[in-house]
Amino acid sequence: MRAIVLQGFGGLESLAIKELPDPEPTVGQVLIAVRAFGINHAETHMRKGEWAEAAEVSGIECVGEVVAAPGGEFQQGDTVAAIMGGLGRTINGSYAELTVAPATNVIKVQTRLSWENFAVLPESYATAWTCLYGNLKIQQGETLLLRGATSALGQAALNIAANAGVRVIATTRNEARFEQLRSLGAARIEREGPRLAQRLPETKQVDAVLDLVGNSTLLDSLAVPHRHGRVCLAGWLGGLDPVTDFNPLLQMASGVHFSLFGSFVFGTEEFPLTEVPMQQIVNRVEEGIYQAKPAAVFNFDQIREAQALMESNGASGKIVVKL
Repeated sequence: MRAIVLQGFGGLESLAIKELPDPEPTVGQVLIAVRAFGINHAETHMRKGEWAEAAEVSGIECVGEVVAAPGGEFQQGDTVAAIMGGLGRTINGSYAELTVAPATNVIKVQTRLSWENFAVLPESYATAWTCLYGNLKIQQGETLLLRGATSALGQAALNIAANAGVRVIATTRNEARFEQLRSLGAARIEREGPRLAQRLPETKQVDAVLDLVGNSTLLDSLAVPHRHGRVCLAGWLGGLDPVTDFNPLLQMASGVHFSLFGSFVFGTEEFPLTEVPMQQIVNRVEEGIYQAKPAAVFNFDQIREAQALMESNGASGKIVVKL
């Protein structure tokens, strides 16, 4: 099979296409013919050696068709999505014509979506759904501050929250993206930047904050919600540098609930993928309830161009590679 492999850590030149032996699944694994996969910031960090783990073949998600499932969990030809479960980190990932994923991290779906449109959904929508309904426990009529809303994960969260009857205040650094966020359901747009809590008229009135910018804005986000409000950190668009000198006693309001979500836990006993209604999400996209289209589609041979676009922050949504 053809696979995109990491030839050491570094720039885009570290990505190369090579022939590798076809992987062979064992019981509890699923061999998938990859039809398309999404590009994620995690994979650029892995390429640079900034992640704790990185497999030879990158890629944390894909959509495709089942070739074999020795444990009988799926049938040959099933349409599936696969996310996480060590893909691209501890085991070879989805940047290949074939990949093997744990059965716990594979979801069967019936869909009329094209492969490239289907590939927009798995990682972004599973993560957004879990953050909103699991960590933040959003309710109709509440107000959500969504920081980093033009990212693929941000657009997924905006789609889901707005259609659940939540009033969403979305942030972006790019004024050209304001209209796009309104079309996805944002009630209001705020320009992302320092000291947002001091500029936001709704500070201390917000019920929940989903922060996708990351450690650089976390302390500011913790100052936004009202007493008993919730903050979930689930993205690192602003980089991976840690929060320095964090003192909760001095820098965190009493009564605010803070949680973290990292999608690498999907497929574990604590976070089974069965809790994510992927079929319902796909149905809503097909019906036009959720607006989910790739921002850009590349061919397999264009992986360097795809990751370059990701790093430039020039895409207004999910970048997809189609095989």
